[in-house]
Amino acid sequence: MNVNEFYKRILTSITILPLSIFFIMYNKISFLLFLIFIAIISIFEWYKIYHKKDFFFIIGIFFLILSFLSAILLRGNNLQTISFFLWVILICVFSDIGGYIFGNIFGGKKLTKISPSKTVTGSAGSFLLSFIPLFLLEKLNIFYLSSIEINIKYLTLNLFFCFICQLGDICVSYFKRKNNIKNISNILPGHGGILDRIDGILFVIPIAYLIKYFEII
Repeated sequence: MNVNEFYKRILTSITILPLSIFFIMYNKISFLLFLIFIAIISIFEWYKIYHKKDFFFIIGIFFLILSFLSAILLRGNNLQTISFFLWVILICVFSDIGGYIFGNIFGGKKLTKISPSKTVTGSAGSFLLSFIPLFLLEKLNIFYLSSIEINIKYLTLNLFFCFICQLGDICVSYFKRKNNIKNISNILPGHGGILDRIDGILFVIPIAYLIKYFEII
């Protein structure tokens, strides 16, 4: 593990995570402005990754817009929907942390050729740490949001969302690798670009919205 990069990653996370939670929870206007800011940078970074302006480029832009619109709808404007939205985001954040820490400390067998840095151990760490937000929100009642419970429904959703998050990460890694890009930019020290940080989230949010809207589980 690159110790310098690790500390950069930790310091950046300590800064952006509380800020993100603030913008999500403060009010709908602050959330929309925050989301628009993230969306603009993400679209620019997608252009940097894939600038051929072909079918995949258009699909990428469409998918980004779909994800951000889904985020607006999923967050809603009441404590119950905000609680669910925050939980989904934190699953992805802790999944990423688990993958990074376990993958770098324990190494092990490569998970896929698409993203050589991903390991089976890292994937297991992602699943393991992704459950932390569920226990924090339910047991400690953080932010006074009480709609999250530890039961079969939420445990199943937790596993599913973590799985989709990892697939999203691998998918974006494929396009970066195809264009010989490691980090999209240096806007977030230790993380790279915005898309490097939210790639998994972008895939989880639309699916989470559909599950919530149609009450699939």
